[in-house]
Amino acid sequence: MINEKQLDSQASSASDPQQSKEPASTTEPFLYRLFGNQREFKTNLSLLSMSLPGIVLLFVFAYLPMIGIIIAFKDYRFNLGILGSEWVGFQNFRFLFGTDAAFRITRNTLLMNLLFISTITVCALAVAILMNEAYRSRMSKYYQTMLFFPYFISWVIVSYFVFAFLNGQTGLINQWVDALELDRIAWYRSPEYWPVILTLANLWNGIGFSSIIYLAGILGISPELFEAAKIDGAGKLQQIRFITLPMLYPMIIILTLLAIGRIFHADFGLFFFLPRDNPLLYSTTDVIDTFVYRSLVELGEISMAAAAGFYQSFVGFLLVVGANWVVRRFNEDYALY
Repeated sequence: MINEKQLDSQASSASDPQQSKEPASTTEPFLYRLFGNQREFKTNLSLLSMSLPGIVLLFVFAYLPMIGIIIAFKDYRFNLGILGSEWVGFQNFRFLFGTDAAFRITRNTLLMNLLFISTITVCALAVAILMNEAYRSRMSKYYQTMLFFPYFISWVIVSYFVFAFLNGQTGLINQWVDALELDRIAWYRSPEYWPVILTLANLWNGIGFSSIIYLAGILGISPELFEAAKIDGAGKLQQIRFITLPMLYPMIIILTLLAIGRIFHADFGLFFFLPRDNPLLYSTTDVIDTFVYRSLVELGEISMAAAAGFYQSFVGFLLVVGANWVVRRFNEDYALY
């Protein structure tokens, strides 16, 4: 005979059909539970397959070489190899920081990259806003191509053009100075001018790439916002101030954080070829990357070069984590993680 408890359980299961079914977690495959339903799984799988070549390249060229970090703590000898060389602890770091070169290359790398980030951000935003106004014009593609073209030119080629302008004897600028009956400037013997020269060269090279990124962000803003602002009587400057810039804040912050992550990685071609590796200009043009190169080529100190590279990566990591923490304190939505 069926007692009352059995009748109650049968009635409750009949009234609630979900209880009679098995949990979805036991019937769905593990991958579906990991990536969502079947449609989400297929979407994520296709996106993962598209990003797989980049992930493999990043793993091979960025993460596998991290094994070589131990060279910074060894007295590396080529005939002994990495594992066979003698451990010296922090001796390479003591030698690096025991000279004035450590302070010089750190100061130059940090200050010049801060200058590059600020100028590129401001100028690229201005250019992107101007290109947005002429986006429907027939010449807009021409403008974008001309701005983007310098990004593909090698610094070796650019150095010859800079030398044609700044050469002390036959340089174009000194010829203009002679025409104005002023004193010539020895550009390659005067380090105080090179922060401005390098900033202008970096701006010429990178403004096209950055401005196109910001232009894509501007084009993604809903046109209805601008139309509503026009109806309310807002001018172009007011639209830029209250619509364009606030909508671009997340993109500006993310790109700035990514730039801060590489603030200790200077553009080697810019700092090496444009000043022509002139020792008279080291006080303002010598950065960590050029110092590591000279340590490898001229001195043959692989261990000290590895120590400088480890110092460069470690401080850059701390900076990007610290900058991201500051951003999270103000707005978590704008942070990288």
